[in-house]
Amino acid sequence: MWIFYAFLSAFFASLVAIFAKLGLKDIDSTLATTVRAVIMTFFLFAVSLAFGKFRDFSFAAFSGKEWTLIALSGIAGALSWLAYFYALKNGLASSVTAIDKLSILFVIILAGIFLSEVVGWKIILGGILMVFGAILITLK
Repeated sequence: MWIFYAFLSAFFASLVAIFAKLGLKDIDSTLATTVRAVIMTFFLFAVSLAFGKFRDFSFAAFSGKEWTLIALSGIAGALSWLAYFYALKNGLASSVTAIDKLSILFVIILAGIFLSEVVGWKIILGGILMVFGAILITLK
């Protein structure tokens, strides 16, 4: 079932690039990212309410470590989107997105280091092919 959601994520991520590129024409990319984050906050809050996720919620249910890691994830995501929207405003959507998706390589490396995930030859080969694919997409 996770693979269905992964493809759904990829599809919606593609819409982010298209809608953002069209919407960034005459506005500042940092401001656009901020407005997007506010809209996401309200939308996600409504979704969580609709699915009853706050029914048994308590701030104390999260440990200090969990709060720290979730906060760092939020900051990393915000920094990623600030850079992504700036690049998207000034570059081709397909090129920016191809390079952005190379984040998978960073995930492979960091997951090997911090999560002890095994990095075998298939993963290494796939990563190399992704780099070449991103290069091909960005070449003019």
